[in-house]
Amino acid sequence: MTETACEVWFYHLERTSLDQILPDLLEKTLARGWKALIRSNSADRIEQLDGLLWSYRDDSFLPHGVSPEPSAQRQPILLTMDMTNVNGADALFLLDGAEPGDLSHHTRCILIFDGRDPEALATARVRWSQLRSSGCPVAYWRQGETRGWERQA
Repeated sequence: MTETACEVWFYHLERTSLDQILPDLLEKTLARGWKALIRSNSADRIEQLDGLLWSYRDDSFLPHGVSPEPSAQRQPILLTMDMTNVNGADALFLLDGAEPGDLSHHTRCILIFDGRDPEALATARVRWSQLRSSGCPVAYWRQGETRGWERQA
C-alpha cells in the first residue's frame, strides 16, 4: 500500500481574524467525517479558543476538548500544545507558528497565519519552503477581494 503525503494548505489572513474563519473551517472538517487537532504554542490561545468554540454562534457549538484532559482521545476537535495526534485527527490546524512535527498521520495540515504580522508571514514562508522541499503537496489560499478564499498556488 502506498502512503499519500499529507496535503498542506496555507491560509493567509488579511481582512478577517482567526476567530471569524476557524469555526467555518472546523465545521467543514467535521462534515467530511474527519477529526481535527488544533495546535498552538500559546496556552492563552488554547484557552481563548476553548471559549470561542462553545459560543461562536448562538444556536450552535463545536464539540471539542482540551489536551491533556482524560477523554482527549475521543474528542472530534482537540485543542493542544502537544506534538502527538492524541485523538487520531485527520486534519491538523497549526496556529501561532506551531511546529508541524510528523505529518504522516494526517490527511491535511492547515497552517493559518496573519498576513498583517511580519513575523507570522516570515514563519509561514519558511514553513512553505521546508514542507514543499520535503515532498508535501502544498497549496496557498488567500482571501479574495470580493469573495471567500482563492487558491493562489
